[in-house]
Parts: sequence; structure tokens; C-alpha cells
Amino acid sequence: MRVAVLGAGAIGAYVGAALHRGGTEVHLVARGAHLEAIRSDGVTVLSPRGDFTARTPATDDPTAIGPVDYVFLGLKANSYANAGPLVEPLLHDRTVVVAAQNGIPWWYFHGLKGPHEGRRIESVDPGGAVTQVLDLDRAIGCVVYCSTELEGPGVVRHLEGTRFSIGEPGGGQSERCGAFSTAMIAGGLKCPVENDIRNDIWIKLLGNAAFNPISALARATMVEIATHQGTRQMVRLMMEESLEIAAALGCHPDISVDKRLDGAERVGEHKTSMLQDLEKDKPLELDVILAAVVELADLTGVKAPTLRAVHAVADLLASKVGV
Repeated sequence: MRVAVLGAGAIGAYVGAALHRGGTEVHLVARGAHLEAIRSDGVTVLSPRGDFTARTPATDDPTAIGPVDYVFLGLKANSYANAGPLVEPLLHDRTVVVAAQNGIPWWYFHGLKGPHEGRRIESVDPGGAVTQVLDLDRAIGCVVYCSTELEGPGVVRHLEGTRFSIGEPGGGQSERCGAFSTAMIAGGLKCPVENDIRNDIWIKLLGNAAFNPISALARATMVEIATHQGTRQMVRLMMEESLEIAAALGCHPDISVDKRLDGAERVGEHKTSMLQDLEKDKPLELDVILAAVVELADLTGVKAPTLRAVHAVADLLASKVGV
């Protein structure tokens, strides 16, 4: 099995290093000082589960890698539409794209039986731009329950979590999911193949859709949001509205809002990815994390007043970032 990690940042480099440790042929696509450090010294992972170094091939030119069996996407979802020149050299007829993204994926209605099957979500796939780059039939979903950060060029700090849930858009088990899961497990990660990956998408999105935009608007950490009376109630309302939208789409994730809030509080003084991007003046992943949820509320007729209000203000903020 040959795997290319496209976007070997904190998560991508961690996954690549783990796969390499498990015996998979891995190629990392990175850039800048991070790339040079990997070329020189490999990827160093610092983890409470044990430190290790993986000396994986790395490049900024995917044509130097050629076609692979799996492309693990470590890019931000708002980069997908422009990733064609990076993705195309890595593809052969059966190459699988493992999209480790936050929020609602571009393939959400692909293979989903029901009244919305095949529908395109404009917020995440504007004009079909992402589908043109990432063919729907290549995609398998991946929901990341893992926290990492780049401590320096070539150095990944693994904070917590090793679970990467994967699944077919059409549901059930498949050989291609099973093979990737086996490789991830050999590298020391958890990688269950879910019969309905959309449940995991909504479970994670329940927190992301609320905490990410509020953290950016308030410049607040997880524990600050969860322990402030006003924002805690706002998060609760946003989570309840998200569950109503999921239910209207036929998805009923087994998750308690109270447990989700308590879990966020236990995370402590952690800055969400959206707040980190804001502080670095990088574009915010608002489209897939919140705009898409509002679009799905429109589709299903769910009122979702809190989600809509927070999105309106966060959208104005996002328009001023990274320009």
C-alpha cells in the first residue's frame, strides 16, 4: 500500500508518521521550513503514549511521488477546490481519498438514500468546484478525534486522542476501508470502520459548529465558553438546533448535550482551530463548520435561530480575515 499525505501539518504529519511506523509506504507533501526539517531529520512525534521519529520521504511536488493507493487529506476544507494540481498527480484508477476534514463534507449526500440523494451543498462545494477536484466515488469519510499541534518544524506534539473513524458515504463495510483501517491500527492508531459515518460527523460537528465560531468571536478558550453562563446557554441552543437538523435528515447521533458541554469544559484552556486561524490571520473554516449547517436548516425547514444569528456575525468576521 502506498499512501500520500497531502497537507502534512500537525494532523497529517502525525498520521503519516504513525502509518510509517506500522510498515506502510508513506510520502508526505509539505512545504517551507517544516518540509526541510522532515527531509533532514524526519517527523518527531512527542506524545504521552511515547515519543518516536519517522523518517518518511517528503516533498512539495506530488509529481515526484506519482500515483498512490490512498491520499490522506490533511488540508483545510476551504483549500479543497484549489487543490487539483496537488491531487491529480497522486491518482490512479482506484486511488481512494480519505478526507480528514471538519464539518459537513462535500460528499454528504452521495450514496445517501432518500429525498436529497446526490444533492450538492453549495456552502462546501460551490458550483461543484470541489467535486471536480475530488471525485465523489473516490471519497471515504474520516472524522478525527485527535488533538495535535506543530511544536516546531518537523516536530508534532500529540496532546490527546488517537481515533480516526472512517466510513463509506454509502454506508456499510468495504475492502478499501478495511485495508486503510488495518494500516492505521498497525501504526498504533484507532481506526474503526463505521457503518454510518454521518453519525460521527454530527457528533463532532455538534461541538465544532458552536464552539469554533463563538471562540473566534469572543477570543475565548473552550473552558471559558463552557463556564460562562451566557455562552454556555448559547452553545446548548446551537447543539439542540444542530440535532434537530440532523434528525430532519434522518440522522440520530447518540449524544447528550450535557455530556458534550461537560467534555468541552474538561478540555480546559484550549483554543479551537478557528480561533488559532484567526490569531494567525488565516481564512476561517466557517463554510463547512457553520454555513453548511445553516444551509441544511434551510433545506429541511428547521428554524435554527441561534445558529443563524451566530453565523451572521461570524460570517462578517470571516470576511475581514486573511484578506
